[in-house]
Amino acid sequence: MGSWARRKDGPYLIEVDTSIMGIQPVNFHSVEDFLSFIPDQEREIVERLRQVVFDCIPQVREKLAYNVPFYYGRRRICFIWPASVPWGAVPLNGVQLGFCSGHLMRDELNWLEHGNRKQVYIKTFKKVDEIDTEMVRAYLFEAVRVDDDK
Repeated sequence: MGSWARRKDGPYLIEVDTSIMGIQPVNFHSVEDFLSFIPDQEREIVERLRQVVFDCIPQVREKLAYNVPFYYGRRRICFIWPASVPWGAVPLNGVQLGFCSGHLMRDELNWLEHGNRKQVYIKTFKKVDEIDTEMVRAYLFEAVRVDDDK
Protein backbone atom coordinates (compact mmCIF):
# COMPACT_ATOMS: atom_id res chain seq x y z
CA MET A 1 0.00 0.00 0.00
CA GLY A 2 1.28 3.45 -0.89
CA SER A 3 1.69 6.53 1.25
CA TRP A 4 -1.09 9.09 0.97
CA ALA A 5 -0.85 12.85 0.87
CA ARG A 6 -4.06 14.61 1.89
CA ARG A 7 -4.63 18.34 1.82
CA LYS A 8 -7.69 20.52 1.93
CA ASP A 9 -7.28 23.78 0.06
CA GLY A 10 -10.41 25.90 0.25
CA PRO A 11 -13.24 23.89 -1.26
CA TYR A 12 -10.81 21.38 -2.77
CA LEU A 13 -9.66 18.13 -1.20
CA ILE A 14 -6.68 16.46 -2.80
CA GLU A 15 -5.76 12.89 -1.97
CA VAL A 16 -2.86 11.38 -3.82
CA ASP A 17 -1.25 7.97 -3.54
CA THR A 18 2.33 9.20 -3.94
CA SER A 19 3.73 5.70 -4.49
CA ILE A 20 1.60 5.28 -7.61
CA MET A 21 1.60 8.79 -9.01
CA GLY A 22 5.14 9.83 -8.14
CA ILE A 23 6.06 13.02 -6.37
CA GLN A 24 3.57 15.06 -8.44
CA PRO A 25 0.19 13.76 -9.64
CA VAL A 26 -0.15 16.46 -12.31
CA ASN A 27 1.68 17.11 -15.56
CA PHE A 28 1.08 20.42 -17.34
CA HIS A 29 2.20 20.97 -20.92
CA SER A 30 1.96 24.76 -20.84
CA VAL A 31 1.54 27.69 -18.50
CA GLU A 32 -2.04 27.96 -19.82
CA ASP A 33 -2.72 24.35 -18.66
CA PHE A 34 -1.26 25.24 -15.27
CA LEU A 35 -3.40 28.40 -14.96
CA SER A 36 -6.59 26.55 -15.92
CA PHE A 37 -5.93 23.93 -13.20
CA ILE A 38 -5.43 26.17 -10.17
CA PRO A 39 -8.38 27.58 -8.15
CA ASP A 40 -9.56 31.14 -8.89
CA GLN A 41 -8.13 32.67 -5.70
CA GLU A 42 -4.67 31.23 -6.42
CA ARG A 43 -4.91 32.16 -10.11
CA GLU A 44 -5.53 35.79 -9.18
CA ILE A 45 -2.39 35.81 -6.99
CA VAL A 46 -0.32 33.96 -9.60
CA GLU A 47 -1.38 36.31 -12.39
CA ARG A 48 -0.53 39.38 -10.31
CA LEU A 49 2.90 37.97 -9.42
CA ARG A 50 3.57 36.99 -13.05
CA GLN A 51 2.76 40.52 -14.16
CA VAL A 52 5.18 42.00 -11.62
CA VAL A 53 7.90 39.56 -12.73
CA PHE A 54 7.43 40.46 -16.42
CA ASP A 55 7.27 44.20 -15.62
CA CYS A 56 10.50 44.09 -13.58
CA ILE A 57 12.46 41.67 -15.75
CA PRO A 58 11.36 42.16 -19.37
CA GLN A 59 14.06 39.80 -20.68
CA VAL A 60 13.02 36.95 -18.33
CA ARG A 61 12.16 33.54 -19.77
CA GLU A 62 9.18 31.69 -18.26
CA LYS A 63 9.30 27.90 -18.32
CA LEU A 64 7.45 25.18 -16.43
CA ALA A 65 9.60 23.11 -14.09
CA TYR A 66 8.12 20.80 -11.47
CA ASN A 67 4.76 21.81 -13.03
CA VAL A 68 5.01 25.45 -11.91
CA PRO A 69 6.36 28.54 -13.67
CA PHE A 70 10.05 29.27 -13.16
CA TYR A 71 11.68 32.46 -14.40
CA TYR A 72 15.16 32.42 -15.93
CA GLY A 73 17.85 34.99 -16.59
CA ARG A 74 21.32 33.46 -16.72
CA ARG A 75 20.02 30.80 -14.31
CA ARG A 76 16.81 30.23 -12.37
CA ILE A 77 15.82 33.48 -10.69
CA CYS A 78 12.46 32.72 -9.11
CA PHE A 79 9.30 30.62 -9.28
CA ILE A 80 5.61 30.86 -8.40
CA TRP A 81 4.22 27.81 -6.63
CA PRO A 82 0.53 27.62 -5.65
CA ALA A 83 -0.58 25.17 -2.96
CA SER A 84 -2.90 23.38 -5.38
CA VAL A 85 0.12 21.97 -7.23
CA PRO A 86 1.35 19.32 -4.78
CA TRP A 87 4.94 18.42 -4.07
CA GLY A 88 4.86 14.92 -2.56
CA ALA A 89 3.43 14.97 0.94
CA VAL A 90 4.71 18.48 1.71
CA PRO A 91 1.69 20.60 2.70
CA LEU A 92 1.62 24.08 1.19
CA ASN A 93 -0.62 27.05 1.90
CA GLY A 94 -1.18 30.03 -0.36
CA VAL A 95 1.04 30.90 -3.30
CA GLN A 96 4.79 30.95 -2.85
CA LEU A 97 7.05 33.36 -4.67
CA GLY A 98 10.38 31.57 -4.38
CA PHE A 99 13.84 32.97 -4.96
CA CYS A 100 16.18 30.26 -6.22
CA SER A 101 19.31 31.93 -4.81
CA GLY A 102 17.60 33.52 -1.84
CA HIS A 103 20.56 32.69 0.39
CA LEU A 104 22.69 35.14 -1.62
CA MET A 105 20.16 37.98 -1.58
CA ARG A 106 20.21 40.96 0.78
CA ASP A 107 17.22 40.66 3.12
CA GLU A 108 17.77 43.19 5.90
CA LEU A 109 14.00 43.35 6.49
CA ASN A 110 13.74 39.58 6.97
CA TRP A 111 10.86 39.65 4.50
CA LEU A 112 11.71 36.25 3.06
CA GLU A 113 10.78 33.00 4.75
CA HIS A 114 13.78 30.70 5.17
CA GLY A 115 12.16 27.68 6.81
CA ASN A 116 14.58 24.74 6.86
CA ARG A 117 15.92 25.61 3.43
CA LYS A 118 19.57 26.48 2.84
CA GLN A 119 19.32 28.11 -0.60
CA VAL A 120 15.75 28.81 -1.73
CA TYR A 121 13.85 31.44 0.24
CA ILE A 122 10.19 32.26 -0.30
CA LYS A 123 7.39 34.70 0.38
CA THR A 124 3.90 33.26 0.78
CA PHE A 125 0.73 35.10 -0.23
CA LYS A 126 -2.73 33.86 0.75
CA LYS A 127 -4.69 36.77 -0.72
CA VAL A 128 -3.98 39.05 -3.64
CA ASP A 129 -4.21 42.14 -1.41
CA GLU A 130 -1.25 40.83 0.63
CA ILE A 131 1.03 41.49 -2.35
CA ASP A 132 3.11 44.60 -1.69
CA THR A 133 4.09 45.28 -5.29
CA GLU A 134 6.97 47.61 -4.37
CA MET A 135 8.48 45.00 -2.00
CA VAL A 136 8.13 42.28 -4.62
CA ARG A 137 9.77 44.55 -7.20
CA ALA A 138 12.67 45.34 -4.84
CA TYR A 139 13.30 41.66 -4.17
CA LEU A 140 13.03 40.76 -7.85
CA PHE A 141 15.64 43.43 -8.69
CA GLU A 142 17.86 42.00 -5.95
CA ALA A 143 17.38 38.48 -7.36
CA VAL A 144 18.41 39.73 -10.81
CA ARG A 145 21.50 41.35 -9.29
CA VAL A 146 22.44 38.01 -7.75
CA ASP A 147 21.80 36.24 -11.08
CA ASP A 148 23.98 38.74 -12.92
CA ASP A 149 26.80 38.26 -10.39
CA LYS A 150 26.94 34.48 -10.82
